[in-house]
Amino acid sequence: MNSNELETLIRTILSEKLEPARRDNTTSALFDEVDQAVGAARAAFLTYQQCPLKTRSAVIAALRRELAPHLQALAERGAEETGMGKVEDKLLKNRAALENTPGVEDLVTTAFTGDEGMVLFEYSPFGVIGAVAPSTNPTETIINNCISMLAAGNTVFFSPHPGAKNVSLWLIEQIEAIMFTACGIHNLVTCLREPGFESTQQMMKHPDIALLAVTGGPGIVNMALHSGKKAIGAGAGNPPSLVDETAVIDKAAQDIVSGASFDYNLPCTAEKSLIVVESVANALLAEMQKCGAMLITGGENIDKLRRLAIIDDHANKAAVGKSPAALLKMAGLPVPDKAPRLLLAEVPADDPLVMVEQLMPILPVVRVRDFDAGLQLALKVEGGLHHTATMHSQNVSRLNKAARLLQTSIFVKNGPSYAGIGVGAEGFTTFTIATPTGEGTTSARNFARHRRCVLTNAFSIR
Repeated sequence: MNSNELETLIRTILSEKLEPARRDNTTSALFDEVDQAVGAARAAFLTYQQCPLKTRSAVIAALRRELAPHLQALAERGAEETGMGKVEDKLLKNRAALENTPGVEDLVTTAFTGDEGMVLFEYSPFGVIGAVAPSTNPTETIINNCISMLAAGNTVFFSPHPGAKNVSLWLIEQIEAIMFTACGIHNLVTCLREPGFESTQQMMKHPDIALLAVTGGPGIVNMALHSGKKAIGAGAGNPPSLVDETAVIDKAAQDIVSGASFDYNLPCTAEKSLIVVESVANALLAEMQKCGAMLITGGENIDKLRRLAIIDDHANKAAVGKSPAALLKMAGLPVPDKAPRLLLAEVPADDPLVMVEQLMPILPVVRVRDFDAGLQLALKVEGGLHHTATMHSQNVSRLNKAARLLQTSIFVKNGPSYAGIGVGAEGFTTFTIATPTGEGTTSARNFARHRRCVLTNAFSIR
């Protein structure tokens, strides 16, 4: 056996070991044309719709069980293909999506009865959902959306970001195989072999797409909102972190460093700026440096970092999701022997580093005279996006005031930002945080119609 034959044999063995066995190799989740993929998902929906709820539960249970061994590979493939983020944190995000996304139990039935009869409120599926996934959280979003949407009784046409095409298609094929094994229905999820912007446009206009769920930047979300279809849009955010003089400083420091450095700041929920009351600013910065953050000093050095991070009032895509060490090197700054977890830079309140969402582990720090000044700045920085904010304080009245005025979909008090998506805290996990359309942290019930069923003169036994 020559070296080429040996390599082919090894690849075959590894492929068979890594990929779930398929009962039927004649059908795949991947198609060449939008109409084919949507048509297949529509046919699958008509069959899936007739199945009992226990079928949906079996599908979700199979996904949780069979995808678990692949989470490390997904994290590694995602980081390698996109060139963004940290493998260890991607593993945590994938695990949270798989284990902590609600299933059928999220579809709670309510009823009212009285002398005139009964009213029943239940959740029913839309049909085929067109779901757009980003390159920043590709596999996490697909897993999360798949569980939510299939639990609600829908089928899904996925349109993954081309920058994460390979890992997304690999995952979608695994999901298709697992679900077919669980319920005998092919094409509960479908996708194109070559996803792209034009095919996403076609999908959004397709008459058999009943609902759009878009996780991405403002451009793709706005396109969905102007499609004429019902859309759930998860857009951009610029989450501020506010620290007042009553905060437990060492805990606040650890939480902020952990949250802002998580997956190299790729999550849209992560702390993007730090607003701190002057009287505790020095203490907080000192504690953050003990936690692995590095304070960049000197106007020229901060200018270099700014020029790297922001280009034409937008985040530099080449720097998004890079490690702090990589960013220092790219900016032409010295890299210490021990790589920092996070880069800090003290800047004015109107600095571009503060006002532009960066998606990289650079945290601009702004000092303010008091809590009220800090809250006003936080409102300006958040920009009415209603996405995420965090605050560290022991003053309940201030925490309540900030939550009321900011009106963000996620507001984390005295914790790292990722607590807001159910990582290391209570609550379910989601990677589709629908801020432009108002659903907030989405789950199965957001991907279902709320239906009202009325029966007169019966079923009241009080």
